[in-house]
Amino acid sequence: MKKSKKVSESLVTMTELVLPNDTNTLQNLMGGRMMHWMDIVAAISAQRHSNRIVVTASVDNVSFSHPIRLGNVVTLKAKVTRAFNSSMEVYIEVLAEDIPGQKTLQSNTAFYTFVAVDQLGNPIDVPEAIPETEEEKGLFDSALRRRQLRLVLAGRLKPEDATELKLLFQ
Repeated sequence: MKKSKKVSESLVTMTELVLPNDTNTLQNLMGGRMMHWMDIVAAISAQRHSNRIVVTASVDNVSFSHPIRLGNVVTLKAKVTRAFNSSMEVYIEVLAEDIPGQKTLQSNTAFYTFVAVDQLGNPIDVPEAIPETEEEKGLFDSALRRRQLRLVLAGRLKPEDATELKLLFQ
């Protein structure tokens, strides 16, 4: 029988300070640096859930709602939303804080997918993710649709076989 873990057990919070080397010529955080931080926090979350080495399998759309300025404090929160066989979907939320200005805003959200692997790099089964809160249950319930969409876009699933996506259009 496959083991299970609560979604809350995979929660990771990471905090970074935006320094000059992290910014572009407008003194805003570079998008690539943000995606790097997102990949790290999400990988730690997936490792925490699976207790395994993980590799990034996909990154969903990452939109930048607001620029993050030099000197802002960036808080990244990640948690596994659902686990499949060897893969896990991880939800990341990014908050930017201007401490002197006493302002905090959500700048990014994204879903990353990781695959747990053994020491030889072969995919290995992961525990089920058990959602507890309403937010966790909502993310869990919609994860299969997002997974099927990723697989269709990657050419690994035929659109007519995407049963969850079909339900959206009926």
